[in-house]
Amino acid sequence: MPDSAVPGPAPAVPPTPPVPLAALLAREDLGLRQIAGPRDSATVIHWAHTSEMADPYPYLLGGELLLTAGVHVPEAAGSGTYFDDYVSRIVEAGGAALGFGVAPVHDTVPRALVVACDDYGLPLVEVPPRTTFSGVARAVWQLMAQARHTELRRVTEAQQSLAAAAARPDPVPSVLRQLAQRVGGRATLYAPDGGEVASAGRMPGVGGGGGLRVGAGAGADSGAAAEVSGALAGLVAVVRPATEGGSGAGGSSGAGGGSGAGGRSSSGGRPGSGGRPGSSGSSTAGASLSPSASPSPSPSPSSASDTAAGVHLAAYALGTGQGFVLGVAAPRRDPGDHTIASVGAVLLSLLTGEHQSSTGAARSSALVRLLLGAAPEEVAPLLGGGERWVVVHARPDGPAPDAVTASALGAALGSALVDVDGDVVRVLVPAGHRELAVQPGWTCGASAEVGPHEWGSADTQAARALSRARATRARLVRHGEHPGLADLVPPEEAATHARTVLAPIAANPALTETLRTWLSLHGSWDRTAVALSVHRNTVRQRIARCAALLSTDLDDPDVRMELWFALRQA
Repeated sequence: MPDSAVPGPAPAVPPTPPVPLAALLAREDLGLRQIAGPRDSATVIHWAHTSEMADPYPYLLGGELLLTAGVHVPEAAGSGTYFDDYVSRIVEAGGAALGFGVAPVHDTVPRALVVACDDYGLPLVEVPPRTTFSGVARAVWQLMAQARHTELRRVTEAQQSLAAAAARPDPVPSVLRQLAQRVGGRATLYAPDGGEVASAGRMPGVGGGGGLRVGAGAGADSGAAAEVSGALAGLVAVVRPATEGGSGAGGSSGAGGGSGAGGRSSSGGRPGSGGRPGSSGSSTAGASLSPSASPSPSPSPSSASDTAAGVHLAAYALGTGQGFVLGVAAPRRDPGDHTIASVGAVLLSLLTGEHQSSTGAARSSALVRLLLGAAPEEVAPLLGGGERWVVVHARPDGPAPDAVTASALGAALGSALVDVDGDVVRVLVPAGHRELAVQPGWTCGASAEVGPHEWGSADTQAARALSRARATRARLVRHGEHPGLADLVPPEEAATHARTVLAPIAANPALTETLRTWLSLHGSWDRTAVALSVHRNTVRQRIARCAALLSTDLDDPDVRMELWFALRQA
């Protein structure tokens, strides 16, 4: 019965990975043999279809292994253009390969068909008499099932490893490292301004492990690196949400040109063909970078992909709505890569996002009440942390922290109450919810457990603990880890004594803090200078000034002990 065309849009590619033609040829039970066309390991087929129509174009979806016994071939076909027309139509329709069955109609594959397939670059496979077309189709689906099983196992393992990475103390870098490893390339998190926040992995085929510069500075690259950089810049601009300033899809003029402006979409055209003549197999999924586009902004796509200099690129907008974008570069585009990268994007969205939940609303309410004059102990219940709190000051080993790295540190400590203050991150942590531990890549100082009315003093304690941690090269220093003599003296009497002893230098905070740090570090000039970020000569001058104003000998251990006791109460 002849094929019948079904009107309407072409269906999507089936939810199974394509099968390499080489894998089908390797099946000894089929006995298939390629006799014409390019022998490319990248050639894949999405399904097998049998047709004896002289013009199969209307009945092909693209990506097929078209099977025919040559029933439609006229006797005089070898002397005319029949096979040229026939093969050209298969290629136009996006057919991946042609399988010609030997017997019962033809004893051999027509020579003119072999020549036409070589001319048009269509793989031609000889199907021996003992192999049925249904057997070939069954083998295709068996290989698809195996590939699907392998893909599902790979995706499942990747999801588990990414989830485990998100639970690490350094979740954002860990997720990027794991994602880069799973795709065999490089993963980069971009800030709303296009700057690189963090990255992991190596850029495939572009000068080793260097990152790609997006926006300004990309022109400094050369050759393939510049092409890849421009393409990725275009993808990042395509998926970034539009803002009033004009950034994002439809408004960015500095995104970098190149092919990245037209990020590919898997929804356009026929599989493996680029669509019918006159149609486009490339789409930005609703985003337009054309200067003649309508001024009204269109919704940005959630993802876009492209290929530049042989490197497969993809960009994913994080679901925070803040403009963060995940960029992925890989040497190939394997089945399951999009799913794996999407999982990474979701996890990064959770790690970088500002969750609009009841907890977030309570924090906003607490902030408003504080600004309107409420006491800390009145707003503390809104923060859900209980009655005791710890203030942590942390300083990264690398560059100054940004909002993303600070948020990740807060997540590791178990608190969303984070503040970036220059090169120091301050975190207000509920006591008892999680044991305070060393954080990789950070030097931390922690206060004692305090009530809300003592948050201010706890902040001072954490700052001093951080200074001591930096000076002693310790990863974590806790304030008051060991009880002292102060516990034996009533607080009121201790405070009065401290004010009396320190009165000569109390008006000069720099002298007081220098003396405190110097005594805590056993009189070390160098470590005190490091802790205070001043020159060692400045430390010497300040200590000499303290000795003069206090009229005492700071080399005397009894004097040092008394001053240390007083400073602990100040």
